[in-house]
Amino acid sequence: MARIFPTDWNDKLVNGAAKREIETLGTLHRGLPDTYAVYHGVHWTQLNKGFSIFGEADFVVVSPTGRVLVIEQKSGALEETPDGLVKLYAGKRKSVSSQIARTIGGMHKRFSGAFGAQNYKLEEMLYCPDYRVMNPSIAGVNPERIVDATRSDQLVQIVERILPADEPAQPCRARLHAFLADELSLMPDVRAMIGEVNRHVTRVSGGLATWVRSIEFEPFRLRVIGTAGSGKTQLAVRVLDDAVKAGQRALYLCFNRPLADHLRHIAPEGVTILTYHQLCQWAAARIGQVVDFADQHVFRTLEHALLDAQFDEAECFDTVIVDEGQDFHQTWVAPVERLLRENGRFWWLEDPMQNLYLRSSVELPGWVAVRAMANHRSPHDIVQFIDMLADAPMKVDAAGPFTRSDVRTMTYAGGNAMQATREALDEAMAAGFLPSDIALLTFSGREKSLLARFDQLGSHTLRSFTGEYDERGAPRYRDGEIMMESVYRFKGQSAPCVILTEVDFEQFDDTVFRRLFVGATRATMKLIVVMSERAQTQLIERMS
Repeated sequence: MARIFPTDWNDKLVNGAAKREIETLGTLHRGLPDTYAVYHGVHWTQLNKGFSIFGEADFVVVSPTGRVLVIEQKSGALEETPDGLVKLYAGKRKSVSSQIARTIGGMHKRFSGAFGAQNYKLEEMLYCPDYRVMNPSIAGVNPERIVDATRSDQLVQIVERILPADEPAQPCRARLHAFLADELSLMPDVRAMIGEVNRHVTRVSGGLATWVRSIEFEPFRLRVIGTAGSGKTQLAVRVLDDAVKAGQRALYLCFNRPLADHLRHIAPEGVTILTYHQLCQWAAARIGQVVDFADQHVFRTLEHALLDAQFDEAECFDTVIVDEGQDFHQTWVAPVERLLRENGRFWWLEDPMQNLYLRSSVELPGWVAVRAMANHRSPHDIVQFIDMLADAPMKVDAAGPFTRSDVRTMTYAGGNAMQATREALDEAMAAGFLPSDIALLTFSGREKSLLARFDQLGSHTLRSFTGEYDERGAPRYRDGEIMMESVYRFKGQSAPCVILTEVDFEQFDDTVFRRLFVGATRATMKLIVVMSERAQTQLIERMS
C-alpha cells in the first residue's frame, strides 16, 4: 500500500468534494505499492479554507525513483466549450487547463529553485471520475493525461505507467520528502506505530515546531514541557532537519527502543538516532567492551561504560535532542552533555504526565523552559474523558481536528479479557479500520499481561515483543497484522484506533491515572477501553 502524507485521510467526518478526494486517496493507497508516496491536502485544509496543496493540485504522487506526478481532481460535472474544459464554481466558470497550467508553472518554479532545473521530473494529470470527456482533443489538456469516468478504474495502472518504478533515480529523490513536507507545512509525528506501520499524525499550519525554533539565546539549553499530542517530536524532527541543512552533526536520544527504530525511517539522512542505552552500547564498543544482553545487570554495565568514556571533537555533536526526558535519570544528563560541541544546542523534550516510572524530575538549572499544553492529536472527547478522571481540571487544551470519537468502553468479568478484547478488535475492523490502523495496548504491562502470551485472538494475528533480544540488542517480534504493546512501550507513539485492554486495578491512584492518560492519548481517531467490572465501577464513581 502507498504511503499517505498526511494521514487520517479516511476520517468519516468529511463530506462533499473532500469526500470524493478521500475516495481517490483510498484507491491510490490500496493500489500503489508501498514504494510510492502520496501527498494531499484533504481534511486538514479546513485550516486554510480550501482543498488543495499547491494552487489547485489535489494530490502529489512520488515514485520510488523520485519522479513526481501532480493530479488535479475535478469531481462532478464539467462543461466542454470551444476554449476547453471549464468547471462551475459559485456561478463562475473557470478554465481547467488554465488552473493546471498555473499549478504546474508554480511547482516548476519551486522545484527548480530547490533542486535545479535539470534535477527533477514533474508530470501532470487531470482526474475527473464523474465526467466523460466527449472531445478530448479540444479539452485544453493533453488527452493522454485525462483520466475520466470511462477510465477511472484504471487510475492506479495509469499512474504507474507515468511513474515507472524501474527508471534511474532522480537527483532530487533524497530531498523530496523534506521539500514536500516543508511546502505543506507538514511534519510527521514520530509517535506512530512501528514496524510495517508508517502512519503519521500531522498538523498543517503553525504550532510548536514553528515558533519554538525561532527562539535564540546563548548558551542554547531549552527545555520543552509539552502534553501528549502537542508536537514535541515533530519539533525534534524539524530541529534535526535544520541541523542537517546547516551541515552539522545531530544526535537524537530517547528512552523507548520502538520510538528510536521508527524515527530512523523518517528522519533526515546523517542524523544519529539512539536510545540512551544504545548510546551506552556505542561507548562500550569503542573500548572493545563485550556486552552480554542476557546478563540481568546489562543496562547498569552499559551506563558505566558511557560514564567512563571520553570523546574527541569529531565524535561530538552540534545539536543534541533528548526526547521522553521524563524517563531519564539525573545521572544521565552529564554524559550526554559531554557529547555537545562548544556553542552546541541542547534540547530537552518531556511530558511529566507520561512519567509512568514515577522518576524524579531531572534538574536542569539555568535552562530556559517553555510549555505547550495543547493536544493537537487526540479527539476532544478523549481529552475530556481523561480530564474527568483527574484530581483537578487538567490544563490541557483539546485542539485536535476531531471533536468526537465516541469513546467506547467494554467490560469483562473475572481476570480474563480475551473475549471482550476480541470483540473490540472485531468492532474496530467493522468500523473500517485496517489492521495497520489499530494498536492493541495492554494496561497491565507486558510481563503481567495474559494477552501478551498469544500470537492470535480469534482471526486477528498479533505483532508483539517476545521479550527477547538478538545478538545486537535488537528486540525480537512475533509476526502479525495488529500491533500489540504495553502502554509503557507504546509511549511516544500513536495510532488511529487504540484498544486499551486489560484495564484492571483495585484502587484508582496516580499510577493508574497516568497509564490511562498515556494509553488514551495515543488514539488519533478512536478509543476503545476494555476494563474489568471492578475497574469500571471505580471509574464511574470517579466521573460522577
